[in-house]
Amino acid sequence: MKIFLSIIFLILCIGLMGVVLLQHRKSGGFSGNFGGGGTQMDTSGSWQRMTSMTKVTVIMSICFMVISLVLVKL
Repeated sequence: MKIFLSIIFLILCIGLMGVVLLQHRKSGGFSGNFGGGGTQMDTSGSWQRMTSMTKVTVIMSICFMVISLVLVKL
């Protein structure tokens, strides 16, 4: 079981790196993170406004965290 989860974890790590690198930059670097972007984000219905690449990233990140915790417990 541990070997199987380790292989899945490795594939997930490589896939997550690829998905993150394929995403388009939406703001002007650090200025967008600290309020320099000039736009406000409405949090209601934000899942529907996410691109498919962002949704894949979120799902893969959650799987990454869950498998990490499971592997630590084994």
